[in-house]
This record gives sequence, C-alpha cells and structure tokens, in this order.
Amino acid sequence: MKLLLDFLPILLFFGAYKLYGIYVGTAVLMGATVVQMAIIYAIDKKLTTMHKATLALILVFGTLTLVLQDERFIKWKPTVLYTAMAIALAVALWGYGKNFLKMMLGSQLALPDFVWNRLTVAWVLYCLFMAAINGYVAAYFSTDAWANFKLWGYVFPVAFIIGQGIYVARHIQDEPAIDAPPGGST
Repeated sequence: MKLLLDFLPILLFFGAYKLYGIYVGTAVLMGATVVQMAIIYAIDKKLTTMHKATLALILVFGTLTLVLQDERFIKWKPTVLYTAMAIALAVALWGYGKNFLKMMLGSQLALPDFVWNRLTVAWVLYCLFMAAINGYVAAYFSTDAWANFKLWGYVFPVAFIIGQGIYVARHIQDEPAIDAPPGGST
C-alpha cells in the first residue's frame, strides 16, 4: 500500500501529461502530492523531513513552472531534491559524525554501526546517480522522453530498495528478549 501511495502522484502526473500536457500534469502532480502528504499525515500523525522537502520542492518548482510557463523547473526538481539529499547525508555523516538514516530508522532496525554507515554511503551514491541521470535526461531529451523516464525510471529506486533489503537482512541483529532476566537463565 505504501509503495502505491508513493507511486500515485507520478502516475497521475504521467496520465495528465499524456492527455493534457506538461502544465496540467504539473498541476495534477502538485495536487496529488498535497493529497498524498495529507494521507500520510493522517496515518502517521507526522511528516518526515523528506516528505516535507519533497512537498515544498514540488510546490515551489511546480508553481514556477505554471506561473512562468517554463517546463524546465518541474523537470529539474528531482535533480535538486536528490542533490540536496546526498549533500545532507554526506555532511551529516562526514562533517558532523551523525548518521541520519540511523537516527530515522534505528528504532525500527537493529544494525551494527558499520552497516548504517555503508547504507548512508550507498544512499549518497544513489542520490547522486539519480540526480545526474535526471539532469541528463532533463537537459538533453524532450519533455516527452523525460516524462516517460519519470514513469519507467521507477525501476531504479525499486532495484535500490530491494538491494538494500537483501543487504540489511544479512545484518539485522536480534533484539534481546524483554522478558529475559538479566544475566541469562534463572
């Protein structure tokens, strides 16, 4: 269900783009993302920093696209988002010694620190790759090709997440049982 919710705005954008063009597609993307975030907020009672950044960038770049009637803004939004994510993760890890992934997901996954660090490096590289590939397609291909890439390019995050799941599964540490008395057996 979560993957469908994540995929819904881009699917609606693609449909609106194919039927009515980039500007209607952009407006649909903006509205669908607002609805998506409202649903996430209703379910989780909060939005992550990533959700907020995504929403803000879609609204800002979408508004610029619509007001200035310039499709370049919406096409470059993913590059800006992925680059910002890569910089934030890298600066936090190597500049401040903080691991944002562990801070966000550490309560859900028990992993050794070296695994969290490798995951963060993988995310930095993945974000830089996605920023570069989107930037390349946005700069050198037609808007139609870029829209197709946005839809079919979802193979990259799906493959990345599956790869991470396989890697993480090998390193998940068992949590100590809450009912177990300290020191072992009784």
